Amino acid sequence: MRELRILFLEITKRCNLSCIHCKAEAGEPTPGELTKREIFDLIDSLRSFSNPLLILTGGEPLMRGEVFDIASYATWRGFRVALATNGTLIDDRMAGRIKSAGIKRVSVSLDGSNPELHDGIRGVEGAFERAMRGIERLKSHGVEVQINTTVTKQNVEDLPAIMDLCLKLRLEALHLFLLVPVGCGLEIEERSQLSPVQYERVLNWLHRRSKEVNLALKATCAPHYFRIAGYKGRRRLGCLAGINVCFISSLGYVQPCGYLPLDAGNIREKGIKEIWEEAELFKVLRDPERLKGKCGVCEFKYVCGGCRARAYGRGGDPLAEEPQCIYQSGKTAPRGEYEMP
Repeated sequence: MRELRILFLEITKRCNLSCIHCKAEAGEPTPGELTKREIFDLIDSLRSFSNPLLILTGGEPLMRGEVFDIASYATWRGFRVALATNGTLIDDRMAGRIKSAGIKRVSVSLDGSNPELHDGIRGVEGAFERAMRGIERLKSHGVEVQINTTVTKQNVEDLPAIMDLCLKLRLEALHLFLLVPVGCGLEIEERSQLSPVQYERVLNWLHRRSKEVNLALKATCAPHYFRIAGYKGRRRLGCLAGINVCFISSLGYVQPCGYLPLDAGNIREKGIKEIWEEAELFKVLRDPERLKGKCGVCEFKYVCGGCRARAYGRGGDPLAEEPQCIYQSGKTAPRGEYEMP
């Protein structure tokens, strides 16, 4: 049985920003959001069969006041807890509460190294400066900080500057999220999503820099990174959606990841253990022999697997080939001409 290693728990869909690539919603809580008691019961159920990293996400999770009760309870039950936020709501008191709740790491979304770029993507003037203040307050309380950057045509050339900023601030990690066309991403795909050649360029650059900097680097929603990095074998390292990772929406729906909007079940109807172990959707995603197109014949299908969410977003089939991968099985993808400065 596949081990559940990371669980993303969406505790609200509300957000105080208006990012061009996001599926979050502003305003009041969505009717039917999981109650705190239901979330506590979920945490108890998880503890009975697994011990995943629990990432509290949204929307903007800090817009739900119960986030600290949830984090504290999960910490008490023995889980490692992380928080995914845009950082703009973190003042000194908030940073202290994050620390006290047992949250070990906070990922702050940053889509540019300067206010003009970041605020333009995030849709709210002042978002950059507030995120920077939030990062400093987290650091002052001894909370680990990583940066999450959604890579688009708008900010791809700014990636070296974003990395330099992370190094300057002495942060723990930089994770690059290659845009997946779901939610609002569907509307901006043509003008914002990188071409397959640009993907190759970014991932080669990331791999090269991973050997040169004292910063944990990771490519997310870019499973072909592991082909570029030279990994071989039959252990899945790339797309882990439904394999070692799942996402639970604020309404209780269990999905392979937050970018693949297919439901494996709802925790209000079935237990999370039953869904994780028996859902047909997860069984299908865990079988690399079911992959289609060039992913199905690729020698890296066991390691990489292609982004199942991007395949679904392009044509409605989560088993279709990865549309943003330049590699053809048996051929060597050229490297140098794709590398960033």
